[in-house]
Amino acid sequence: MTQLETARLILRPPEREDYEPWLAFGADEEVMRHLGGVMPPALVWRSICLMTGAWAIDGFSMFSVIEKSTGRWIGRLGPWLPAEWPGTEVGWSLTRDAWGKGYATEGATAAIDWAFDHLGWTEVIHCIAPENAASQAVAKRLGSSYLREGRLPAPINATTHLWGQTREQWRARRSIAQ
Repeated sequence: MTQLETARLILRPPEREDYEPWLAFGADEEVMRHLGGVMPPALVWRSICLMTGAWAIDGFSMFSVIEKSTGRWIGRLGPWLPAEWPGTEVGWSLTRDAWGKGYATEGATAAIDWAFDHLGWTEVIHCIAPENAASQAVAKRLGSSYLREGRLPAPINATTHLWGQTREQWRARRSIAQ
């Protein structure tokens, strides 16, 4: 089982025990504002199963994000590439009480490293709603830039902004930072 660790986070595939905190996450209007709206329990269950199924079929998907200091589930982030998606995405979405702590940047950094090193991706994108300034700021901290407008496939059928960078850009930036 793939598990990544950062200074403050554990990133692991979703598990059944994630259902209850994921329910609260899916019911939070502010958290879900840029993610398609509040999710009823049946849709939360399908979402967890969708992520878990992608792990089984593709060998990757978004990770559950666990805060090391508390053991709490605080969101999901990581590689994401369902059928007809506009590119190889590393995305993030965290519970509201985890916002503003740098967790999205910390976790996404580990996930991008993993996607480039283990999945062989040559580009990573982030699908970000045009009005989602907080996620745009995370993308900028990761070194990504606005690429173009994109379209999310059915059943989402939404226009989005695509941010991203190539593996070479990522590695060059990471070598300078170290």
